Amino acid sequence: MKASEFDYYLPQELIAQEPIETRDSSNLLILDRKDKSLGKSHAKLKEVIFREIVNFIEEGDVLVLNDTKVIKARLIGKRRTGGRVELLLLREKGEGVWESLANPLKKIRLNEDILFAEGKFSGKVLEKTEGGTCLIGFNPPDIRNLINDYGKIPLPPYIKKDLNDPERYQTVYADKEGAIAAPTAGLHFTKRLLEELSLKGVKIAYISLHCGLATFKQVSHEDIREHKMSPEFYDVSLEAAEVINQAKLNGKRIFAVGTTAVKALETVGFMDEEGIPQVRHQKGESGLYIYPGYKFKIIDALLTNFHLPRSTNLILVSAFAGVDFIRQAYQYAIEKRFRFYSFGAPMLIM
Repeated sequence: MKASEFDYYLPQELIAQEPIETRDSSNLLILDRKDKSLGKSHAKLKEVIFREIVNFIEEGDVLVLNDTKVIKARLIGKRRTGGRVELLLLREKGEGVWESLANPLKKIRLNEDILFAEGKFSGKVLEKTEGGTCLIGFNPPDIRNLINDYGKIPLPPYIKKDLNDPERYQTVYADKEGAIAAPTAGLHFTKRLLEELSLKGVKIAYISLHCGLATFKQVSHEDIREHKMSPEFYDVSLEAAEVINQAKLNGKRIFAVGTTAVKALETVGFMDEEGIPQVRHQKGESGLYIYPGYKFKIIDALLTNFHLPRSTNLILVSAFAGVDFIRQAYQYAIEKRFRFYSFGAPMLIM
Protein backbone atom coordinates (compact mmCIF):
# COMPACT_ATOMS: atom_id res chain seq x y z
CA MET A 1 0.00 0.00 0.00
CA LYS A 2 1.02 3.58 -0.55
CA ALA A 3 1.69 5.99 2.32
CA SER A 4 -0.46 8.57 0.52
CA GLU A 5 -3.50 6.40 1.29
CA PHE A 6 -3.01 7.40 4.94
CA ASP A 7 -3.01 11.14 4.29
CA TYR A 8 -5.88 13.38 5.34
CA TYR A 9 -6.46 17.08 5.87
CA LEU A 10 -7.00 18.28 9.43
CA PRO A 11 -7.83 21.91 10.26
CA GLN A 12 -5.19 23.19 12.68
CA GLU A 13 -7.80 24.38 15.16
CA LEU A 14 -8.88 20.77 15.78
CA ILE A 15 -5.49 19.85 17.27
CA ALA A 16 -6.12 19.85 21.03
CA GLN A 17 -3.56 22.09 22.73
CA GLU A 18 -4.46 21.19 26.31
CA PRO A 19 -6.27 18.43 28.18
CA ILE A 20 -10.02 18.50 28.59
CA GLU A 21 -11.00 19.59 32.12
CA THR A 22 -12.15 16.14 33.27
CA ARG A 23 -10.30 13.12 31.90
CA ASP A 24 -13.34 10.92 31.28
CA SER A 25 -15.65 13.59 29.80
CA SER A 26 -14.30 13.49 26.24
CA ASN A 27 -16.33 12.34 23.25
CA LEU A 28 -15.94 8.65 22.44
CA LEU A 29 -16.62 7.37 18.94
CA ILE A 30 -17.75 3.73 18.72
CA LEU A 31 -16.88 1.77 15.57
CA ASP A 32 -18.40 -1.64 14.89
CA ARG A 33 -16.11 -3.64 12.61
CA LYS A 34 -18.91 -6.09 11.78
CA ASP A 35 -20.92 -3.36 10.06
CA LYS A 36 -18.77 -0.96 8.07
CA SER A 37 -21.59 0.33 5.86
CA LEU A 38 -21.44 3.92 7.10
CA GLY A 39 -22.72 5.52 3.94
CA LYS A 40 -23.06 9.27 3.64
CA SER A 41 -25.13 9.58 6.81
CA HIS A 42 -22.55 7.87 9.06
CA ALA A 43 -25.58 6.12 10.57
CA LYS A 44 -23.52 3.20 11.87
CA LEU A 45 -21.26 5.34 14.07
CA LYS A 46 -22.17 5.88 17.70
CA GLU A 47 -21.07 8.85 19.80
CA VAL A 48 -21.03 8.72 23.61
CA ILE A 49 -19.19 10.33 26.53
CA PHE A 50 -16.02 8.46 27.43
CA ARG A 51 -17.14 7.36 30.88
CA GLU A 52 -19.94 5.40 29.17
CA ILE A 53 -17.29 2.95 27.97
CA VAL A 54 -18.40 0.75 30.89
CA ASN A 55 -21.50 -0.09 28.84
CA PHE A 56 -19.43 -1.69 26.08
CA ILE A 57 -17.10 -3.90 28.14
CA GLU A 58 -18.63 -7.00 29.70
CA GLU A 59 -17.93 -9.05 32.80
CA GLY A 60 -14.92 -11.30 32.22
CA ASP A 61 -13.51 -9.17 29.42
CA VAL A 62 -9.94 -7.92 29.92
CA LEU A 63 -8.86 -4.29 29.70
CA VAL A 64 -5.13 -4.17 28.93
CA LEU A 65 -3.39 -0.97 30.07
CA ASN A 66 0.14 0.18 29.31
CA ASP A 67 1.57 1.37 32.63
CA THR A 68 4.64 3.10 31.16
CA LYS A 69 5.55 6.49 32.60
CA VAL A 70 6.92 9.43 30.61
CA ILE A 71 10.33 10.57 31.78
CA LYS A 72 11.57 14.16 31.64
CA ALA A 73 13.58 13.28 28.55
CA ARG A 74 13.98 16.79 27.11
CA LEU A 75 17.27 18.38 28.16
CA ILE A 76 18.60 21.83 27.29
CA GLY A 77 22.39 22.10 27.32
CA LYS A 78 25.23 24.33 26.23
CA ARG A 79 28.32 23.67 24.18
CA ARG A 80 31.56 25.07 25.53
CA THR A 81 31.33 27.61 22.69
CA GLY A 82 28.10 28.85 24.26
CA GLY A 83 25.79 27.39 21.62
CA ARG A 84 22.45 25.87 22.70
CA VAL A 85 21.79 22.13 22.29
CA GLU A 86 18.49 20.38 22.88
CA LEU A 87 18.45 16.63 23.52
CA LEU A 88 15.58 14.19 23.52
CA LEU A 89 16.70 11.08 25.37
CA LEU A 90 15.32 8.02 23.61
CA ARG A 91 16.65 5.05 25.58
CA GLU A 92 19.60 4.02 27.70
CA LYS A 93 21.88 1.74 25.65
CA GLY A 94 24.40 1.07 28.41
CA GLU A 95 25.42 2.49 31.75
CA GLY A 96 25.21 6.26 31.32
CA VAL A 97 24.99 6.02 27.52
CA TRP A 98 21.75 7.27 25.96
CA GLU A 99 20.61 7.20 22.36
CA SER A 100 19.24 10.69 21.74
CA LEU A 101 17.89 13.08 19.19
CA ALA A 102 19.95 16.28 19.13
CA ASN A 103 19.21 19.71 17.76
CA PRO A 104 21.35 20.91 16.04
CA LEU A 105 22.86 17.49 15.28
CA LYS A 106 25.03 18.73 12.42
CA LYS A 107 26.86 21.31 14.54
CA ILE A 108 27.88 19.18 17.47
CA ARG A 109 31.15 17.26 17.04
CA LEU A 110 32.30 13.81 18.14
CA ASN A 111 33.87 13.80 21.63
CA GLU A 112 32.44 17.26 22.30
CA ASP A 113 31.17 17.93 25.81
CA ILE A 114 27.71 19.41 26.42
CA LEU A 115 27.01 21.02 29.79
CA PHE A 116 23.65 20.79 31.56
CA ALA A 117 22.18 22.60 34.57
CA GLU A 118 25.04 25.13 34.63
CA GLY A 119 27.63 22.36 34.74
CA LYS A 120 26.00 20.08 37.33
CA PHE A 121 26.34 17.25 34.80
CA SER A 122 27.63 16.81 31.27
CA GLY A 123 27.40 14.59 28.24
CA LYS A 124 30.01 13.60 25.65
CA VAL A 125 29.04 12.97 22.02
CA LEU A 126 30.25 9.40 21.45
CA GLU A 127 28.71 8.58 18.09
CA LYS A 128 26.39 9.81 15.37
CA THR A 129 24.22 7.02 13.96
CA GLU A 130 22.96 6.43 10.43
CA GLY A 131 19.41 6.76 11.76
CA GLY A 132 19.90 10.42 12.63
CA THR A 133 20.41 9.92 16.37
CA CYS A 134 23.52 10.20 18.51
CA LEU A 135 24.96 8.40 21.51
CA ILE A 136 25.66 10.58 24.55
CA GLY A 137 27.79 9.37 27.45
CA PHE A 138 26.82 11.19 30.65
CA ASN A 139 28.93 12.17 33.65
CA PRO A 140 27.86 11.07 36.19
CA PRO A 141 26.48 7.94 34.47
CA ASP A 142 23.27 7.72 36.54
CA ILE A 143 21.26 10.77 35.47
CA ARG A 144 17.73 9.66 36.39
CA ASN A 145 17.49 11.92 39.44
CA LEU A 146 19.15 14.74 37.52
CA ILE A 147 16.69 14.60 34.63
CA ASN A 148 13.83 14.57 37.13
CA ASP A 149 15.24 17.83 38.53
CA TYR A 150 16.35 19.54 35.31
CA GLY A 151 14.59 17.82 32.43
CA LYS A 152 11.21 18.60 30.88
CA ILE A 153 8.32 16.40 29.79
CA PRO A 154 8.69 16.07 25.98
CA LEU A 155 5.33 17.12 24.59
CA PRO A 156 4.65 16.39 20.90
CA PRO A 157 5.69 19.21 18.52
CA TYR A 158 2.09 19.91 17.48
CA ILE A 159 1.29 21.03 21.04
CA LYS A 160 2.37 24.67 21.19
CA LYS A 161 1.07 25.54 24.67
CA ASP A 162 2.96 24.88 27.89
CA LEU A 163 1.33 22.32 30.12
CA ASN A 164 0.28 23.74 33.48
CA ASP A 165 0.12 20.32 35.14
CA PRO A 166 2.66 17.78 33.75
CA GLU A 167 0.68 14.96 35.38
CA ARG A 168 -2.03 15.45 32.75
CA TYR A 169 0.40 13.97 30.23
CA GLN A 170 0.62 10.84 32.39
CA THR A 171 -2.04 8.17 32.83
CA VAL A 172 -3.43 7.80 36.35
CA TYR A 173 -1.83 4.33 36.45
CA ALA A 174 1.61 5.33 35.08
CA ASP A 175 4.23 3.37 36.99
CA LYS A 176 7.23 2.09 34.99
CA GLU A 177 9.53 4.94 33.93
CA GLY A 178 10.97 4.85 30.43
CA ALA A 179 8.63 6.42 27.84
CA ILE A 180 9.28 9.60 25.89
CA ALA A 181 5.62 9.89 24.86
CA ALA A 182 2.43 9.05 26.72
CA PRO A 183 0.20 6.14 25.68
CA THR A 184 -2.50 8.72 25.03
CA ALA A 185 -5.52 6.42 24.76
CA GLY A 186 -5.09 5.78 28.49
CA LEU A 187 -5.23 9.47 29.43
CA HIS A 188 -9.04 9.31 29.47
CA PHE A 189 -9.30 6.91 32.40
CA THR A 190 -9.82 8.06 35.98
CA LYS A 191 -9.21 5.92 39.05
CA ARG A 192 -12.94 6.02 39.73
CA LEU A 193 -13.76 4.75 36.24
CA LEU A 194 -11.28 1.89 36.58
CA GLU A 195 -12.86 0.97 39.91
CA GLU A 196 -16.29 0.99 38.27
CA LEU A 197 -15.06 -1.39 35.58
CA SER A 198 -13.52 -3.69 38.20
CA LEU A 199 -16.77 -3.77 40.18
CA LYS A 200 -18.56 -4.80 36.99
CA GLY A 201 -16.26 -7.82 36.76
CA VAL A 202 -13.95 -6.52 34.05
CA LYS A 203 -10.39 -7.83 34.49
CA ILE A 204 -7.60 -5.26 34.26
CA ALA A 205 -4.14 -6.34 33.13
CA TYR A 206 -1.12 -4.04 33.24
CA ILE A 207 1.69 -4.46 30.74
CA SER A 208 4.51 -2.10 29.75
CA LEU A 209 5.76 -0.76 26.45
CA HIS A 210 8.00 2.29 26.63
CA CYS A 211 6.84 4.59 23.84
CA GLY A 212 9.95 5.59 21.93
CA LEU A 213 11.00 6.88 18.53
CA ALA A 214 8.84 4.27 16.75
CA THR A 215 5.71 5.74 18.32
CA PHE A 216 5.91 9.09 16.56
CA LYS A 217 8.20 8.54 13.55
CA GLN A 218 6.18 8.95 10.36
CA VAL A 219 6.45 6.73 7.30
CA SER A 220 8.68 8.41 4.71
CA HIS A 221 8.64 5.68 2.05
CA GLU A 222 5.74 5.68 -0.39
CA ASP A 223 5.61 1.88 -0.13
CA ILE A 224 4.66 1.46 3.52
CA ARG A 225 6.31 -1.99 3.65
CA GLU A 226 9.74 -0.36 3.37
CA HIS A 227 9.39 1.47 6.69
CA LYS A 228 11.59 0.18 9.52
CA MET A 229 10.36 0.36 13.11
CA SER A 230 12.73 1.38 15.89
CA PRO A 231 12.71 -1.16 18.75
CA GLU A 232 10.80 -0.37 21.94
CA PHE A 233 11.12 -2.13 25.29
CA TYR A 234 8.11 -4.17 26.45
CA ASP A 235 7.30 -6.31 29.47
CA VAL A 236 4.32 -8.65 29.72
CA SER A 237 4.30 -9.95 33.28
CA LEU A 238 3.32 -13.48 34.30
CA GLU A 239 0.29 -12.09 36.13
CA ALA A 240 -0.94 -10.19 33.07
CA ALA A 241 -0.33 -13.19 30.79
CA GLU A 242 -2.35 -15.47 33.07
CA VAL A 243 -5.31 -13.07 33.13
CA ILE A 244 -5.29 -12.66 29.34
CA ASN A 245 -4.83 -16.37 28.63
CA GLN A 246 -7.65 -17.39 30.97
CA ALA A 247 -9.98 -14.90 29.28
CA LYS A 248 -9.09 -16.34 25.86
CA LEU A 249 -9.81 -19.86 27.14
CA ASN A 250 -13.19 -18.61 28.41
CA GLY A 251 -14.06 -16.95 25.11
CA LYS A 252 -13.89 -13.43 26.56
CA ARG A 253 -12.66 -10.34 24.74
CA ILE A 254 -9.34 -8.51 25.05
CA PHE A 255 -9.61 -4.71 24.93
CA ALA A 256 -6.24 -3.11 24.17
CA VAL A 257 -5.88 0.48 25.35
CA GLY A 258 -3.67 2.15 22.76
CA THR A 259 -1.54 1.00 19.85
CA THR A 260 1.40 0.44 22.21
CA ALA A 261 -0.60 -2.21 24.10
CA VAL A 262 -1.46 -3.81 20.76
CA LYS A 263 2.21 -3.98 19.74
CA ALA A 264 3.22 -5.60 23.01
CA LEU A 265 0.38 -8.15 22.99
CA GLU A 266 0.82 -9.11 19.36
CA THR A 267 4.58 -9.45 19.88
CA VAL A 268 4.08 -12.12 22.54
CA GLY A 269 0.96 -13.70 21.02
CA PHE A 270 0.79 -17.23 19.60
CA MET A 271 -1.72 -20.02 18.92
CA ASP A 272 -1.57 -23.02 21.26
CA GLU A 273 -1.89 -26.65 20.14
CA GLU A 274 -5.69 -26.37 20.22
CA GLY A 275 -5.71 -23.21 18.15
CA ILE A 276 -6.53 -20.91 21.07
CA PRO A 277 -4.74 -17.52 21.10
CA GLN A 278 -2.39 -17.12 24.05
CA VAL A 279 0.38 -14.74 25.16
CA ARG A 280 3.81 -15.48 26.58
CA HIS A 281 5.15 -13.99 29.80
CA GLN A 282 8.08 -12.16 28.23
CA LYS A 283 10.12 -8.98 28.11
CA GLY A 284 12.43 -7.61 25.46
CA GLU A 285 12.47 -5.19 22.56
CA SER A 286 9.85 -5.20 19.82
CA GLY A 287 10.13 -3.77 16.33
CA LEU A 288 6.78 -5.21 15.28
CA TYR A 289 5.28 -3.23 12.41
CA ILE A 290 1.57 -3.84 11.83
CA TYR A 291 0.07 -2.78 8.50
CA PRO A 292 -2.96 -3.94 6.45
CA GLY A 293 -2.85 -7.67 5.82
CA TYR A 294 -1.62 -8.44 9.34
CA LYS A 295 -3.58 -11.21 11.11
CA PHE A 296 -4.32 -10.16 14.69
CA LYS A 297 -3.96 -12.98 17.20
CA ILE A 298 -4.84 -11.48 20.57
CA ILE A 299 -6.87 -8.27 20.58
CA ASP A 300 -10.63 -8.17 20.01
CA ALA A 301 -11.18 -4.44 20.56
CA LEU A 302 -9.01 -1.34 20.47
CA LEU A 303 -9.33 2.00 22.24
CA THR A 304 -7.21 4.58 20.45
CA ASN A 305 -6.88 8.32 19.92
CA PHE A 306 -6.84 9.87 16.45
CA HIS A 307 -3.40 9.74 14.84
CA LEU A 308 -1.20 11.82 12.57
CA PRO A 309 -1.27 11.29 8.78
CA ARG A 310 1.22 8.70 7.51
CA SER A 311 1.93 7.50 11.05
CA THR A 312 2.52 3.85 11.89
CA ASN A 313 -0.22 4.18 14.51
CA LEU A 314 -2.79 5.20 11.90
CA ILE A 315 -1.60 2.33 9.70
CA LEU A 316 -1.99 -0.13 12.61
CA VAL A 317 -5.51 1.10 13.36
CA SER A 318 -6.39 0.79 9.66
CA ALA A 319 -5.09 -2.78 9.66
CA PHE A 320 -7.44 -3.59 12.53
CA ALA A 321 -10.59 -1.83 11.32
CA GLY A 322 -10.06 -1.48 7.57
CA VAL A 323 -8.57 1.43 5.63
CA ASP A 324 -11.84 2.71 4.16
CA PHE A 325 -13.70 2.39 7.45
CA ILE A 326 -11.08 4.39 9.34
CA ARG A 327 -10.97 7.00 6.58
CA GLN A 328 -14.74 7.47 6.93
CA ALA A 329 -14.53 7.61 10.71
CA TYR A 330 -11.83 10.29 10.57
CA GLN A 331 -13.91 12.33 8.14
CA TYR A 332 -16.89 12.05 10.50
CA ALA A 333 -14.76 13.21 13.44
CA ILE A 334 -13.50 16.20 11.46
CA GLU A 335 -17.02 17.17 10.38
CA LYS A 336 -18.21 16.89 13.99
CA ARG A 337 -15.28 19.05 15.18
CA PHE A 338 -13.72 16.42 17.43
CA ARG A 339 -10.52 17.28 19.30
CA PHE A 340 -7.54 15.46 17.75
CA TYR A 341 -4.26 13.83 18.79
CA SER A 342 -2.69 13.48 22.25
CA PHE A 343 -5.20 15.54 24.22
CA GLY A 344 -8.05 14.78 21.83
CA ALA A 345 -10.95 12.36 21.74
CA PRO A 346 -10.62 8.58 21.31
CA MET A 347 -12.46 5.91 19.37
CA LEU A 348 -13.38 2.40 20.48
CA ILE A 349 -13.15 -0.13 17.67
CA MET A 350 -15.00 -3.37 18.40
